[in-house]
Amino acid sequence: QVQLVESGGGSVQAGGSLRLSCAASGYRYSSYCMGWFRQTPGKEREGVASVDTDGRIRYADSVKGRFTISRDNAENTLTLLMNSLEPEDTAKYYCARGRDFHCPTLDTSYYSSWGQGTQVTVSS
Repeated sequence: QVQLVESGGGSVQAGGSLRLSCAASGYRYSSYCMGWFRQTPGKEREGVASVDTDGRIRYADSVKGRFTISRDNAENTLTLLMNSLEPEDTAKYYCARGRDFHCPTLDTSYYSSWGQGTQVTVSS
């Protein structure tokens, strides 16, 4: 049974930083791409960043240069380091497992399992 558990959310002022973590279990972590998504009430879930099994990384344009995604296959964890946070980054952030080793885009259709999410609030 796939389990994804996010942690590290919280409240921060604009310009600040947060580090999100996702602990994965119940499957061979190293064989699947992983991603971070976010969602605000009334809006569709949007992709933030993803990392394939070969280390290939994608970022949404809105977070390029500010966010860094990384994975640790030994610890079965996924991390999102968020710097220079903006009020527009306020959302619930979700960890997701892809359907395969490679996730060609940040479209939610390429991901099959989701965590419960962790809230990030950035105040101006």
